[in-house]
Amino acid sequence: MTKIRKQKRKKRYRYNVNRKRQSKRQKKGVTIPCKEIKNAWESGKSVQENMADMGLAYDPNKVLPIPTVRERIVPREETEEKPEPMETEGPRKLYVAENLEAAAKAPRVKKFALPKSQCEWLTYMIKKYGEDYKAMVRDAKNTNQYTWKQIRAKIKVFKGIPEQYSSYISSEDKLTT
Repeated sequence: MTKIRKQKRKKRYRYNVNRKRQSKRQKKGVTIPCKEIKNAWESGKSVQENMADMGLAYDPNKVLPIPTVRERIVPREETEEKPEPMETEGPRKLYVAENLEAAAKAPRVKKFALPKSQCEWLTYMIKKYGEDYKAMVRDAKNTNQYTWKQIRAKIKVFKGIPEQYSSYISSEDKLTT
């Protein structure tokens, strides 16, 4: 009796699934965002085969296994039979892994910048009060009611962005000359 109930349960129609969209997605395949992997990908091969050809690991747990507590305490016996590795020539598309590694080691450019309105507010505060943060707290333009420590932190961040802070210094130099 239970077997028939299980078979009936499998044949329920799922109204919430858009079958047209689902079939299009299956035909389209997986989108690969990485340019190097996308160029070297062969659609006729499986994911594991493609990754092995590129010299990449499909399952990192198999490549770098984490030893269990038992294995750390009791070392493995060397008499265990190890399965013979499959006869492969090794990764053929090794340039993919090298390109990915070079891209990972490349220095990153920081693109962080404060909003223009906040820069103007901070420059106003620095021009008017200098380093007196407690006076900045009492200013009428402190509409967000920042504490003196918050203002100090914001000015520190502002000074840490050379593109924006240098424009403030150059504008200050123009005013003094």
